[in-house]
Amino acid sequence: MIGLLAFSITLLLGGLFSPGAVEAQQAAKVARIGYLGFGGPRNEAFLQGLRDLGYVEGRNVVIEYRTAEGKLEQLPALAAELVSLKVDVIVAQSTVAALAAKQATRAIPIVFGAVSDPVATGLVASFARPGGNITGSSFFAPELVGKSMELLKQVMPGVSRVAVLWQPPAFAEAQGKALLRAAEVAAQTLRVQLQVVEAGGPDDFDRAFSEMTRGRAEALAVLTSATFPRGRRRLVDLAAKSRRPAIYPFREDVEAGGLMSYGPNVSDLFRRAATYVDKILKGAKPADLPVEQPTKFELVINAKAAKALGLTIPQSVLARADEVIER
Repeated sequence: MIGLLAFSITLLLGGLFSPGAVEAQQAAKVARIGYLGFGGPRNEAFLQGLRDLGYVEGRNVVIEYRTAEGKLEQLPALAAELVSLKVDVIVAQSTVAALAAKQATRAIPIVFGAVSDPVATGLVASFARPGGNITGSSFFAPELVGKSMELLKQVMPGVSRVAVLWQPPAFAEAQGKALLRAAEVAAQTLRVQLQVVEAGGPDDFDRAFSEMTRGRAEALAVLTSATFPRGRRRLVDLAAKSRRPAIYPFREDVEAGGLMSYGPNVSDLFRRAATYVDKILKGAKPADLPVEQPTKFELVINAKAAKALGLTIPQSVLARADEVIER
């Protein structure tokens, strides 16, 4: 009887500590992810990426959301909150969110969804070997400025004054200088006068458009921003009301009624962020995960917006478009 009991205990212990049992226990662990940013479509794209990898919110993953509601100065405190919760990984939605997260912790892994230049901002040591506790996806904003202005010139060959709308607090100093320098070089090449207009966020849009009117800007290039998407509809409406053709950084701006957009598919970048998170949760170190860069940039055109502005988009531009929205 004693021998049988001992045999049963041995089987039980062997089952508990067998490789299969250990893997089952690990698989049953609920991951905790901190999400730092501003919400919106990017958040949904990240969640879809997690679902594609088998993560179900509330079942095998818990997400702690900390949203700045468009107020960049809140990000450091929100990042500190996530660190205090001892989450397994932090997902930062923008450059400023990533910087806040990095300042808050050097231990918890951080994944950024889309930043313009993580090396220039000091987020990573290099694209191939990020080092530290942070990695993610990047796109090059300075190059996009020049290309956007070039597309405006092709759509409006006679344009002589172009405004560039940007949000200085959304960029590190080096980034901001690179962006403005790229805009200046493009303006000189295209032989147009450049008007740089600042906006701290959507609340400044009305003032910004008044400045454009005083500066007699005929067209507008909107630079990527951390909080402009929160006022996307207002921005698009003001451009239409002022009859000022505009090019935006995200396809969502065109879907909202804007004329054109040129840039990476940001939703794809945030779906890729989920892949980084999955690898980290499985034991990979951010320092060893290279920063990815988009291989494709989309040109999206809204035909209805062009018609409302009385513009005829050249066939050469239409032929290059990845999508022409008719509604």
